[in-house]
This record gives sequence, C-alpha cells and structure tokens, in this order.
Amino acid sequence: MNDTDLAFASIEEIGKLFRKRKLSPVELTKLMLARIERLNPKLNAYITVTAELALAQAKKAESEVFAPRGRKGHRDRGPLHGIPISLKDNIYTKGIRTTAGSKILKDFIPQHDAQVVVMLKEAGAVLLGKTNMHEFAYGVTSNNPHFGPVRNPLDPARIPGGSSGGSAAAVAAGLCYGSIGTDTGGSIRIPASLCGIVGLKPTIGRVNTDGTIPLSPHLDCVGPLARTAQDTALLLDPILVRAKHEPRLSSACKSSSRTQKFKLGLPREFFFDIISADVLNIFHAALHSLCSLGAKIENVSMPLLEETEDAGNQIAWPEATQYHEQAGWFPARASEYGEDVRSRLELGAKVSATAYLDALELRDKFIQQVHLVMADAGIDALVVPTTPIAAPLLNEDTTRVNAKDHPTRALLLRLNRPANLAGVPAISIPCGFTAAGLPVGLQLIGAVTDEHLLLRIARRFERANPQTLRPPL
Repeated sequence: MNDTDLAFASIEEIGKLFRKRKLSPVELTKLMLARIERLNPKLNAYITVTAELALAQAKKAESEVFAPRGRKGHRDRGPLHGIPISLKDNIYTKGIRTTAGSKILKDFIPQHDAQVVVMLKEAGAVLLGKTNMHEFAYGVTSNNPHFGPVRNPLDPARIPGGSSGGSAAAVAAGLCYGSIGTDTGGSIRIPASLCGIVGLKPTIGRVNTDGTIPLSPHLDCVGPLARTAQDTALLLDPILVRAKHEPRLSSACKSSSRTQKFKLGLPREFFFDIISADVLNIFHAALHSLCSLGAKIENVSMPLLEETEDAGNQIAWPEATQYHEQAGWFPARASEYGEDVRSRLELGAKVSATAYLDALELRDKFIQQVHLVMADAGIDALVVPTTPIAAPLLNEDTTRVNAKDHPTRALLLRLNRPANLAGVPAISIPCGFTAAGLPVGLQLIGAVTDEHLLLRIARRFERANPQTLRPPL
C-alpha cells in the first residue's frame, strides 16, 4: 500500500498489517499526524492535535503487539490496538483541553477521562486529537464562531454537518480511522450522511455518557463514526454496555449471513413530506438494492412522528439552558456564546414547565408507539433517508426544496430526531451521490439494543453498494 491507501484502509486491514509486522503503530501514527498537518488547515477538523501523546501511545502499542507471543510484555488488546482515532471535543480527556467548541471552555483541562476514553485506552486506541464541533454541540453546521468553521472534505465550500462535524470530516478525509462523537438530535448521523461515512447512534444508555459535556440528558448519546459498518462495530465494541452473554458487535457484523432475510418498515408519515428530488431518487434506488438482497419492505404507520420535532425542542431547549445556568455560564457570560447558541439558550429559558412535561409525556407515548409498531409488524428496522438534503453551503440559512424555502437547520434535524426521542439505535450509511457529487445517507432505525442487527443490515448493503470515497484533497 502507498500512504494514501494506508490512510483509507480499514481498521481490520491495518490490524492485520500490525500483526504481520508489515506496519508499525508508530509509522502509522506519524503518517496520520503528517496528513493532519497538511490537510487540517484546509478542513479545520481538529481543534487540538495531541501529537506527543499519540506517539507515546503508539510506541506502547508497538511494544506490546510486537513483543514475541508468550514472552513478557506481549499483549494484544484487540482490533483497536494501535489504531489512531479522534474524539469530539466535548468528551473529557485528562490533561488535554476540552473546549466543547466554546470560548468559555477554551482553556479548560479536565482532571479525569470520560468513561468512554478510559475504555478506548484499555482497548489500545491511539488518540490523535480532539475534533472541532458546533459550539456546545448545539447546532448542525459545525460553523464554529470561536475556532472557525469545519469544512466538508468533498467540497470545502459546504458544511460537514454537526454537531460532530470535525469528527466526520476527519474520518472522511483520512485523518483518523474512526472518531467518537455525540448525538442529541442527529449530531452523529447528520455529519456521517453529509460526509459520506457511517455514523451510529446507539440505544440511549448503551454507551456511558459520564464525562461528556451534556446538551439534553433525555436525548444525549455517545457513538462512533467510521468509514465502514465493520469499522463502526470495532469502535463501538469496547465502549458498549452489554448484557452478560451478548456477542461482540464486530463478530455479529462480520458473520452476517448472505441468505438472512430482513423485514424493513417504511413509514407512511413524515419522512417524505419534505425531501429533495435528488435524495428521494437515491433513496428509492437504495430500497431497490435492499429488495434485491432479499429484504422485505412493508409500509407502516406512526402518526406521532409529526409531533416529534416540537417535542424534541421542548425537551432539549430547557435541559440545555438548565445545564448552562447551573454551570454559571448563562446568562452571566451570555456575550461569550455564538449568536445561534445564545438565542437557543434564551429560548430554553422561556419554555414553561407544563410544555416541558407535555413533551416528556409525548416522548413516552412515542416510545410505546415505536415499539408496538415494530413488534406487531415483525419489523427488524425502519428504513428512511438520513437527511432530506445533501450538504448545504457554509452560510446557507435556508434551502429550497420543491420550490419552497425551508430553514436549513430544521431540515437537517428533521429526520433524525425521532430516533433520539424514542431512545432507539439508528445508523446512517452512504447510499449514493447527487448529480453534484454530494453523498446521501440511508438511515436504519432499530429496536432497543439492536445495534448488532443494524450493523448486519448495513454490512450487507455496503457490500452490495461499495462507496469508495476519497475526497479530492
């Protein structure tokens, strides 16, 4: 492999090279750091690059993996051992500044690691740095007023999505092999879709959020972004809170049977009311491919979908404001927030207690509805687009869809919030490109703790529809 091939190789391929001693973790980490130094000024995917730490961790991984098997010092920590990854900058890292993309925390250095970081270190992952993001994870563009906008590797004039935009851009540009982001209303899946990679939001509570700066505790999740379903499984495996006899996700994904039949639900309501012609055509082609793979598609009805957008807002707005008030930042330091985040915090202060409680009650009803519909119809997963539009331009506040202008932020959130409100897992996988060459995401929404099933379906789909994406950088 040449350097570019190495940068876009899979985690599994890199692991094999390590264990055959054809590549060392130190060599690979140096390659990643060189790519970051060359390409990050253009993309602005990283806020902090931890070069010294990464090389030290790579050296340790190399000494463990390369030590003769059976001898003192040899240790194989698994598929992530020696693999360079990144973390969204709202995840605590001991001794490394954690800004949450904000001016308020620009010099904040945590004294402990988030639980996910503890688990990733135990798995032997190498931390390249902390990725840029929408300020306090409170937006979907990653157009950050304090650290500068993250740019989409496929077209730097466009957004990568958010709030985990730096993570998605870094993965898509070959500046790491995977990243850990957060998702409250689509913040993993939106940038995954817009950057042409895979992003998985797990079941709420399946990944420990301790040490992650919160946005809305009723909706917050931590999860992986990677270039393939298998790599996504390898990243999720060590951080997942699993049942006693639950198999490894990576094994379940890898051993997906070619003859296994899946039954997928296609919602009648909501998801196709506002959608661009490009995205709709690519989605229908993806459905056709799934059918050719043996999937059965069944129309299902979920009337409460229409109310998820408002309910999500009525929960997220006050919960975010409460956290910032308790931290002592808002309204005391209101002038230090970006205008968009400050305006949302002000909205949160105006949500009444009854509106908040009504939204939580609707959330409970919607959770029941999702579970009942999927169980009654025998559905393995819902299949929908991830976003109704492809990546917008950097300062595109409104987007025209079917001869009507819509707020861009609302469009990007629209199809993602239902899975957060229901607390169920959802994955976005690349399924094609628009006429302008922009990627489109296919979203699968599963039942509680069905991450393994979503990954199996995603793996089947991507094998039949390989998306060999290398940005023109």
